[in-house]
Amino acid sequence: MATMNVSLPDPMREWVETQVEGGHYANASDYIRDLIRHDQRRAQELDAAITAGLESGRSPRKAEEIMAAAKARLGDG
Repeated sequence: MATMNVSLPDPMREWVETQVEGGHYANASDYIRDLIRHDQRRAQELDAAITAGLESGRSPRKAEEIMAAAKARLGDG
């Protein structure tokens, strides 16, 4: 396994130490690896959603209809 040195501002370093001391992680490296796994998963989900959107084809609705439906869903219309 490769080693990487990372510089953190004090508040971030303290946060990582708190996570480790709280028993959530074995050490700082474990915490960072978990953050990276979560970020990788999020990126994969975003890529999949973009691909699904592109593959779904063009909507038969006009942009105005889509905006009106979105505003109605949000309670703004």
